[in-house]
Amino acid sequence: MELFWFIPLHGDGRYLGTAEGARAVDYDYIQQIAKAADRLGYHGVLVPTGKACEDAWVAASSLISATRRLKFLVAVRPGLMSPSTAARMAATFDRLSGGRLLVNIVTGGDPHELAGDGIFLSHQERYEQTDEFMTIWRRLMQGEEVTYSGKYLRTEASQVLFPALQQPYPPLYFGGSSPAAQQLAADHVDVYLTWGEPPAEVAQKIAEVRELAAKQGRQVKFGIRLHVIVRDTDDEAWEAAERLISHVDEETIAEAQRILARYDSVGQKRMGALHKGDKSSLVISPNLWAGIGLVRGGAGTALVGDAATVAERIKEYAELGIETFILSGYPHLEEAYRAAELLFPLLPLKQRNETEDGAPAQIAASGELVAYNVRPKSGKHA
Repeated sequence: MELFWFIPLHGDGRYLGTAEGARAVDYDYIQQIAKAADRLGYHGVLVPTGKACEDAWVAASSLISATRRLKFLVAVRPGLMSPSTAARMAATFDRLSGGRLLVNIVTGGDPHELAGDGIFLSHQERYEQTDEFMTIWRRLMQGEEVTYSGKYLRTEASQVLFPALQQPYPPLYFGGSSPAAQQLAADHVDVYLTWGEPPAEVAQKIAEVRELAAKQGRQVKFGIRLHVIVRDTDDEAWEAAERLISHVDEETIAEAQRILARYDSVGQKRMGALHKGDKSSLVISPNLWAGIGLVRGGAGTALVGDAATVAERIKEYAELGIETFILSGYPHLEEAYRAAELLFPLLPLKQRNETEDGAPAQIAASGELVAYNVRPKSGKHA
């Protein structure tokens, strides 16, 4: 399996639903997180998109030189740019980063936000447009000169002159729970993403997309987007979960759910149905907690527990067919270290080549020496 981390372009802090414990997300901070993820051995980072975020492409581009092996899963919004522009951006990023780009196709699910960006298409129309977009984008990235005339998009003799390093193109990721989204995934993408739903529901989505892809003669890999709250003990983890939403009151929940209710995203509606806006009933499956979704759109669930338990829950998803786990935690810098230190030793991770591109092999952890020339015994302190 591959473990990814998250760059919080929309803000970060120790609590949800309050400015208390918040921290500024500036370049130095996102660079800290990216460098930590790179050093710790995460396969990549998700760089989010949306009205509430800094721009994903500008942010990711700024982090290329600060990292060595880390891959960047960067969002493309089909309605906001032409496929040829998106293809040139992707090829350039991939070339300048040494082949470290992954592309996340995001159609958008908030009609209010979309209208602000000049998009006035229905849910079904957005997926039709995205299908045309991806058809053109994939052909361009494979070196074709593309002339295309569709319902939404048209291009004449379009080309990308400087190809991406990854061939036929940087891998395509995509998430969506509606029938239209699943068909799009089956037709075009390499990795289908789901948010953290209970295992039985995830298994059903995997089976549906796998069947649709097979009808097209294709195979699709699968990934999941989850928060994690992992600690040395189970009690500590659940205390941390409760502390995270300790400032979230009923008024805050009501306002957040009012905003999220305007979304026409099927996936968002599924997230909302897990907690129903009720703070008292948030454990929806063993160790799967829906508290984050009370006030946050998108991924709203977390795996909560001690390291061994959380690792076992991750393995349960892996047994369903999940290969990529995109994780996050609050605050993202500290939790990147905590998750790596507690979970990595317990999981069958795909190994990166730690010496590629001249990067040094990772130095073994030793802990603080308590006296000169005295090295502490494993698991003990002098």
